[in-house]
Amino acid sequence: MNPQYMQQQPPYYGGPNNGPPRGGINANLPPVHFNGSENSQGFPSKNPAQGPPTQESALPPQQSYYANNLRGPPTNPQSALPPMSQPPSNLNNLANQMSNINLGNQPRPPPGGFPPQVRRSSPGMPPPTSNINGYNSQSEQPSPIDSATQSQIDGPTVGKAGPPLPGQISAAQMPPQPGPPLPGQISAPQMPPQPGPPISQPPGPPLQGQTLASGGPQFPRQMPSGNLGSQFPGQLGPGQQSQRLSGPQSLSGPPPPNQPMMPGQQLPGQQSSVSGPPQMLSGPPLSGPPMRGQQNMSGPLMPGQQNLSGPPIPGQQNLPGPPLPGQHNLSGAQLQPHISGPPMPGQIHPAGPHMPGQMQMQGQQQYMAGPPRPGQQQPAGEPQGINRQPLGSMPPYQQPGYQQQGYTAQPDMYAGQRSPYQGGVPPGAPGGFQPGMQPGMQPQTARRLDPDQMPSPIQVIQDDQHTKGGVFVTNQKGLVPPLVTTKFTTQDQGHASPRFIRSTMYTIPTTTDIMKQTSVPFGLIISPMAKVAKGEYDPPIVDMGEIGPVRCIRCKAYMSPFMQFIDAGRRFQCMFCKATTEVPAEYFQHLDHTGQRMDRYERPELVLGTYEFVATKDYCRNNTIPKPPAMVFLIDVSYNNIKSGLVHLLCSEMKRIIRNLPIDAGQTRTNMRVGFITYNNTVHFYNIKACLAQPQMMVVGDVQEVFMPLLDGFLCDAEESETVIDSLMTQIPAMFSDTRETETILAPAIQAGLEALKASDCAGKLMVFHSTLPIAEAPGKLKNRDDRKLLGTEKEKTILGPQTNVYNNLGQECVGAGCSVDLFVFNNSYIDVATIGQVSRLTGGEVFKYTYFQADIDGERLITDIINNIKRPIAFDAIMRVRTSTGVRATDFYGHFFMSNTTDMELASIDSNKAVAIEVKHDDKLGDEEGVFIQAALLYTSCGGVRRLRVINLGLRTSSQMAELYRACDLDAIVNFFSKQSVFKLIEASPKAVKDNLISRCATMLAVYRKHCASPSSAGQLILPECMKLLPLYVNSILKSDAISGGADMTIDDRSFVMQAVATMDIPTSVAYFYPRLLPLHDIDPQGTELPQMVRCSIDKFTDDGAYLLENGIHMFLWLGLGLSSQWVQAVFGVPSVGQVDVDRTILPTLDTPLSHRITEIITQVRSQRHRCMRLTIVRQREKLEMVMRHFLVEDRGGDGSASYVDFLCHMHKEIRTLLS
Repeated sequence: MNPQYMQQQPPYYGGPNNGPPRGGINANLPPVHFNGSENSQGFPSKNPAQGPPTQESALPPQQSYYANNLRGPPTNPQSALPPMSQPPSNLNNLANQMSNINLGNQPRPPPGGFPPQVRRSSPGMPPPTSNINGYNSQSEQPSPIDSATQSQIDGPTVGKAGPPLPGQISAAQMPPQPGPPLPGQISAPQMPPQPGPPISQPPGPPLQGQTLASGGPQFPRQMPSGNLGSQFPGQLGPGQQSQRLSGPQSLSGPPPPNQPMMPGQQLPGQQSSVSGPPQMLSGPPLSGPPMRGQQNMSGPLMPGQQNLSGPPIPGQQNLPGPPLPGQHNLSGAQLQPHISGPPMPGQIHPAGPHMPGQMQMQGQQQYMAGPPRPGQQQPAGEPQGINRQPLGSMPPYQQPGYQQQGYTAQPDMYAGQRSPYQGGVPPGAPGGFQPGMQPGMQPQTARRLDPDQMPSPIQVIQDDQHTKGGVFVTNQKGLVPPLVTTKFTTQDQGHASPRFIRSTMYTIPTTTDIMKQTSVPFGLIISPMAKVAKGEYDPPIVDMGEIGPVRCIRCKAYMSPFMQFIDAGRRFQCMFCKATTEVPAEYFQHLDHTGQRMDRYERPELVLGTYEFVATKDYCRNNTIPKPPAMVFLIDVSYNNIKSGLVHLLCSEMKRIIRNLPIDAGQTRTNMRVGFITYNNTVHFYNIKACLAQPQMMVVGDVQEVFMPLLDGFLCDAEESETVIDSLMTQIPAMFSDTRETETILAPAIQAGLEALKASDCAGKLMVFHSTLPIAEAPGKLKNRDDRKLLGTEKEKTILGPQTNVYNNLGQECVGAGCSVDLFVFNNSYIDVATIGQVSRLTGGEVFKYTYFQADIDGERLITDIINNIKRPIAFDAIMRVRTSTGVRATDFYGHFFMSNTTDMELASIDSNKAVAIEVKHDDKLGDEEGVFIQAALLYTSCGGVRRLRVINLGLRTSSQMAELYRACDLDAIVNFFSKQSVFKLIEASPKAVKDNLISRCATMLAVYRKHCASPSSAGQLILPECMKLLPLYVNSILKSDAISGGADMTIDDRSFVMQAVATMDIPTSVAYFYPRLLPLHDIDPQGTELPQMVRCSIDKFTDDGAYLLENGIHMFLWLGLGLSSQWVQAVFGVPSVGQVDVDRTILPTLDTPLSHRITEIITQVRSQRHRCMRLTIVRQREKLEMVMRHFLVEDRGGDGSASYVDFLCHMHKEIRTLLS
């Protein structure tokens, strides 16, 4: 580990570490952890008023954010503490001061994200406030729910008030700090700490002089109020009086007369009426964040007016107190609801870039479970990393045309690299100036929510591993499985393993109304051939002999644990359609006293969720037992593939490839046969019969109607024909080495492979290795329609759909013969994946793409992909149907398959890495107790040529309570479902409509939860159901992904390729694709075996002296910081400095050092978890490729102006408030 990451967390407040030690705050602590009798902010009132209570305190206590959270007798705020200068306001106060103003009539944001504009407010006008404020996971338990925890993003709504958390300073803990007082500040000796318990603030309105904090946070050190165009420090705007912060600012009730409406805005002539030494800010303002609306927007910095970067002022506590558990205390960085208009000065633009001076206050609790950011928790007295501003302007965060004040025009590509959370003023930024600032211009202090306080996927993954890792027993319906990222072992006890089938929800609403209202999809993600984990068993194979599988007489469901035997075992009742069926005599068995069959534990189909039946002839094509499937290699031998070295590579590695053909259960060697075809503008078949001395080549020149010239000898056993195949593999490269053929065909070659399989009367797979757009005169000839400017526009569907039906028709013909097609594309220019990929889509195949392929660089990756493709568990010539119990039915199907009717998915093949998504809808009301039963049956031919039925059963609960639905959702499955659905909709609808639909659906899901399931609370809070707290993050990631939003910065082929990839992804693949995995490598233990702990996918997590691996299943980057230690670089790359590393290489040098071995192992391990072998791209800090890599850092604002995670969360919050109002 990096030593910065390893240090113990110092206290979260500026003072000495005299609070009790505290562990990391966990968003999942139950609310009982905060019970007690302290005020909700954890801080006593700091500026007591002397004399009789002011008129405001007589107002009835209104329910404010925190009024209803106070427990214990309200004590008089005017008690024991002497007045203090600029009180150390708790971050919880600061962060929570949200109000509901300015939200009703906001215009909607523009579709393309929210441009970071900046404009000035008129003097005295308060900036609009925002309302997402801390992030609290369990503080608000919804009253109707006993255990469904919610996460809320809001401030002080901390379930119940409690004692000060460790690290929060109670009244008695505030030691005077040394140092002379600054002008206008009362020196420390005047504030003797008084013993006594912390004082609860009564839930009444603020005292006069206490600001009603609806406009934004107050900070301990303020600049003069108002929008100071050119005022000097200490000078107040017209009609404005100096304003004092006192005590915990309460939001209770409307502002009484004479009450300051907003920080920075006071009514003319109004006095602060609390007695005690007035705290006029005469003299230089203390170095600290100005209040919102109070920046000195123009004019030079005044002497002593350092900009947000110096050390804390002596004598003044620096932002003490962590936020309460799980409550993200986003001090000052309120999420701003004004999504569409430009922000006021000093106000964060919700979709805005990191503006200068955005900050993260010390003492904030990171939500994230990963290592703390270096320098984030610093002991008091060290310089603080207050400014959250990237060094210089940063293109990915800035949209062209919106030049921000304080940014320079020329982009520094690497600006955002250094996280300003590392303490201190950035080098080269004297006095807090940011590099690139124009002198005389004060940077804006727009504040920003700390992304670390947002719900963290890493934290969720760790918590799930902690609570659900181990054994998952499927012994009851409606059990929510562990996340796909969790290491667990399934014990099948009647419901299928979540590796085979997952539902988006495990408690199904009884009525359509609830489904429509909540907008949560009821979808199934089925991966019927999924690999089982270590320690789990493959589904057992049951041979029922001649009678075949026992089925329901009406709905044809297969025998399963859901069937109930009646009439002493002579009949059974189907749980899907309720019909009763006679038990065949051969299958009869007596029942025991509980009504269960005596032999149930001997029969897998009565006790397991997943099992296989051996099918009888009735289940076979033409009622004949099938032959073993075949693998046919179709190699394009045109000029491009010869030149790139592909043909030579394939032929030299063919022996290794065919050794990996899959072996069926119960067999010792593969039964699959192989065949070879080459093509350019004609098609060449090869006879590789074992008895031949040399292979024979037959050329079919008539590409209009391809036929099969060979009956015998085309498909052979690879072992028997080994010598002939070896001979052929040496001849092919030699035969075509001098070719000048550049015009190729494609459809006739696929047709040839299909005819070969038909002639041999077997199913199989065609592996097509193709290089160029098929422009030769033949069926399937295509035009070049490469116009990438259309991507991202209303017209993109014209280039994302096929340009001709030839490949669709060919695909359907292939499915009919059980012939699947995998396309390996080696293009140097446009090849129209959208059109040629239709063959793969309809036959259950997939596309692999190697642009600018060079055998010496990409060869190993290609061979690895081919071997993985061939050897994984696979079903051929398959047909899948999903049956459901009455009341619901499967309506929509997404994935790579062909449907000739409304119920059956025909898959020429499906393997362990593919999944299909199925939407289920209500067609009747469900009973409250009966549950929903699902049975997916896959009829297929195994790689050994055995016809089998794989049956996958799942039982779900039903409930009429909406809250139950929200407690039992699987977010990983929802994300996979939404992504597949969106990709398919893009072919019909405009990209804007697809994205808007996704956003509004996400907002509706959360708004309905808020309205019906969460306990009442201020509209300023964003409350998220526990199982969906990452929904905004993942939905934003889907919206930003290349598959949905890929624009003119990518090729049309790349866009079509990722869309097809998403359409077939199983859940583990889609989770990593939409939220890439970022692994720090600079501090790993060379002796370790586990992968390093992943960190959040944001540039803020990168350090100059770090090395990081970023992967999403398709791309893999190794990022090297320029400050990376020379020992590390020497050990891994064999050169002394990062500057000398050869970034063009795609494999690491083989060095005999422990670190080199370890890094290579990690890369190999990561690759082994993905079914595509990812090319390693080495990226040096501040070089061009870095912008490509940063595109995949999904928590950050995109270079195309797409929203960051924080921006999107604000936008969601605004949408939810709009829906609720």
